[in-house]
Formats: sequence, C-alpha cells, structure tokens
Amino acid sequence: MQEPVTIKPYMRLSGLEPLVIRPETNFVNVGERTNVTGSKKFARLIRDNKYEEALSVARQQVENGAQVLDINMDDALLDGIQAMTTFVNLLQSEPDIARIPIMLDSSKFEIIQAGLKCIQGKCIVNSISMKEGEGKFIEQAFLCQAFGAAVIVMAFDEKGQADTKERKVEICERAYKILTEQVGFDPQDIIFDPNIFAVATGLEEHNNYGVDFIEATKEIKRLMPLSKISGGVSNLSFSFRGNDHVREAMHSVFLYHAIQAGMDMGIVNAGQLVVYDEIEPQLRELCEDVILNRNNNNNEATEKLIAFAETVKAKGKVDVKDEAWRNNSVEERLKHALVNGITEYIDIDTEEARIKYPRPLDVIEGPLMAGMNVVGDLFGAGKMFLPQVVKSARVMKKSVAWLTPFIEEEKRNNPNATSGNVPKVLLATVKGDVHDIGKNIVGVVLGCNGYDIIDLGVMVPADKILDTAEIEKADIIGLSGLITPSLDEMVHVAHEMQRRKMKQPLLIGGATTSRMHTAVKLLRSMMVAYCIFLMRQEVLLR
Repeated sequence: MQEPVTIKPYMRLSGLEPLVIRPETNFVNVGERTNVTGSKKFARLIRDNKYEEALSVARQQVENGAQVLDINMDDALLDGIQAMTTFVNLLQSEPDIARIPIMLDSSKFEIIQAGLKCIQGKCIVNSISMKEGEGKFIEQAFLCQAFGAAVIVMAFDEKGQADTKERKVEICERAYKILTEQVGFDPQDIIFDPNIFAVATGLEEHNNYGVDFIEATKEIKRLMPLSKISGGVSNLSFSFRGNDHVREAMHSVFLYHAIQAGMDMGIVNAGQLVVYDEIEPQLRELCEDVILNRNNNNNEATEKLIAFAETVKAKGKVDVKDEAWRNNSVEERLKHALVNGITEYIDIDTEEARIKYPRPLDVIEGPLMAGMNVVGDLFGAGKMFLPQVVKSARVMKKSVAWLTPFIEEEKRNNPNATSGNVPKVLLATVKGDVHDIGKNIVGVVLGCNGYDIIDLGVMVPADKILDTAEIEKADIIGLSGLITPSLDEMVHVAHEMQRRKMKQPLLIGGATTSRMHTAVKLLRSMMVAYCIFLMRQEVLLR
C-alpha cells in the first residue's frame, strides 16, 4: 500500500494552522460566492464600491465550511485590477476570513497579477492554460512560481477545451511535463481542472461529460499521483438553473463519484451541499443515471430528471396528464406544444394552421414564432430548463419540416414569392472562447424560422468572421462567448467592422454580456448601427 503523501501546505502568514491536503483530507470546498459572475449580491456590492459589506459574503462562505476562498472580479464594467487589489487588501485584515487560503480566479492574467502582489503567504492561481501556446503558458507559470503560488491548469490547449477523457488526459500530461521539467514546479503545487461541463442539456453529445471527467480524473491521478484535481462543480447542473433542489442533489451525487475517482477540491457553494445519503432515493437514482450516463438512450434519463424537477417546482402537486389543451385554437395548441416540448400532435396542428393561413411561411412567422417567444421569456426568467428549450426547438424543427415542402412548392410556382425573405446569419464563438451551447441553440431556433445559418464554430478570429461575412454576404453577424475576455474580443470585432465600413447589424450574446456593457463599450464607441439590433430585440446568445 502506498504511503500517505503530505501535500505542501498552503501557508498563511497569520500564524494560524495551515491547510494541508493529504489523501485522507477527502475533499476541499472552494467557496464560490465571492465571484462577481456567480453571486448577484457580491457583484452588486463590488460595483457600488461597498467593499466592506462585500466582506460579509466572504465571511459567510467561511462559516459555511469553505476551506479555500475563490475571488473573481471578471466583469466588463469593473476595473478588475483595482477591484481585486482593494478587496484582497481588505480581506487580509480580517482574521476570520484570512485564516483560509485564497484562490485568485480570473480569465485575465493581469488581474491575477494584481492579486498576487497583495496576497500574504501561499495562494492558488486559477488558472493558466496552453490555449495561447506553450510560450505564454511557461511565462505565466514562471510568474506564479516567483510569487510562490500553486496553479490550477485548465485542460485547454491551442486546439480548444478538452471534452473527452482522452483529450483531458493528453493535455494535462503535456502541461505536467512542461511545468515540472522546464519551469521547475513541485508536482504537489500543480492542480488540474479537466473541465466539468453541463450534462442533461438535451443534446446527446453532452451526455457523457460527467463520465469523461470522472474517468479522466482516475487516469490523471494514476499518471501524476502528487498533482491535484479541481473543477467548477456548478457548471455540471447549469441545465437546471432556477431549481436549487435538483442542482444541489446533482452536485452531491457528482462529488460522491468524482471524489472516489480522485478529485481533491472543487469550486462549489459550501452552504448548498446536501449529504449524499440524505438525498431522496428517487432523485439520487435519477441524478446518477444522468451523471453516469446510465439508461440514457434517446435522453431517457434526462427526460425523467426533468419530469422530477417539475414535480419539485410544483411543490408536491400530482402530475396528471391533461388533454384539455387540445380543445383550444390551433394557435394555442401550437404554443402549448412548443412550451411543453410535445411532438405527438405537431404534424396535425401544423397542417391545420397551414390550411388556415394564406402562406406556409405565415405559420412560421405567426403562431410558431409566437410560441418560441414564450419559450425564450420563460427560459430568461429561469422558469424553463435548458433541455426543455432544446425540446422546444426540436418541436419547432418538426413543424418547420412539415411546412418545408409546401414552402418549396410555393417557390417553384412563384420564384418571387419569398425572395429577400431568407436572411443569412453568421454565428461564431469569438477567439479565445470554446463555449457554444447557447450559440448552437440559437442557430437551431433561427434555422427553424427560415434563416440561412452559417456557423463558424468556436475560437474564431475576427478576420475569419468578417472575411466570411463579406464573402457569404451575411445579413447579420452574431458573436457568442461565455468568459469575460470574450467581451473585449467582441469590441475588437466591432471596431474592425467599423474600419472595414461594414453595415451589417452585430448581434452579441453570452453569459457575461449585458445591455449596460453594450451601451458603454460598443454604442459609445460609435457602433450604434452595428449593435442596435441587440438593444431593440434584447436577444442574448447564452
């Protein structure tokens, strides 16, 4: 049996007992609420310069059992360097909070550097990666080492973010070799984040994400036993945002299996973790089916978890199949089918609507679009889950498929009938970002509504986006991104459009975008013609 390994302690200069991660430590909770992108209260206090009050959020995380405190100031409208410097300096003077290690978290390395200059003792940097190549990775690693920090290394290289077990292991092994052999890092100061992605999205290609993380964790620990494994746990349950009961159960089930595989630490709300054995047996089994990708043919496990989530939202109401909606008008029936993801009657109702309306395209632009607008409003309000939106898009697609032959026939009979009515929309996730769930869903929905979609994928440079838009004569350019640096890249694309004198509207979206950012960073920069589409339509590619 291998001897227990005492991991290098994350020392504080306060004289308090250091945190030592050993095999028997089990799991280290990293408090996530001192993050402007993860806590509305914390973000509001920081934006209002109420730093003293913001310390209460950090204190609450410590009281709830957080053993490391994650601090993130990535907001497009914040001076991240100033915010990080101010908050960390204040935090260091609070003994109740400063007794635990700090994790400096940012997508912008200059903000991490600002934090490193203020930290007393050893901290953790979250994160560095090889997405910009080995040179930048080595440069950042040397700087972290100079400050005595441990590093979290994202499974992210020049090709993009790792989503399969094989890619996760390959990138982590490559990074480990560079850090230990070229930079001189101690293996115990290396923490890998093999990427926790959302499961139960309704997209089959995402069903194995939980298994991929768990299996990659086992292999990484086998190959590099002194290194640590971490991850952003809340990413896993993004599909069920708005339903904390289900999300908390998913997190606990995932951690139960991931910890057994070798996961050492994770970013999670320490106050919202339910004990694994205390989860209702039915919910626990449903979560395990989804996370471990069991019984999930045709998203069966996902569908069952969604159904359970609805009963939780209904606070115990008995779910009885009600066919009364079939007595409503065809417009109401189509809306009901879209909102509830019901395909059973969609062909019949679509045909009835086609006969009722003058042209088949009118069915798409009328009742179908009205139904999808309701879906968008419900999702934006947190009253629908991501997999339900995907189901709605599939109902829409089925309805459009029924109408397509009639639309094509109309074109053949009257070539001018629909001329000019099929705009081209170019979509892309900007350079430096690999997140594409929202972009893909928007593409499906727009495609269902008769738009011609050109999807360039992820990590797309500005020149490729704009060159393709000019060659394809795109009517609208849509940019998506999740991480904060993506906002700067969107601004760069807008400036390039202005330089090229391009007149297409620019549609931007993503988790970090906002009306305020659009107004301050884009419209104020004389981009009115390009970004007004977003402001009027309030469309976000999330």
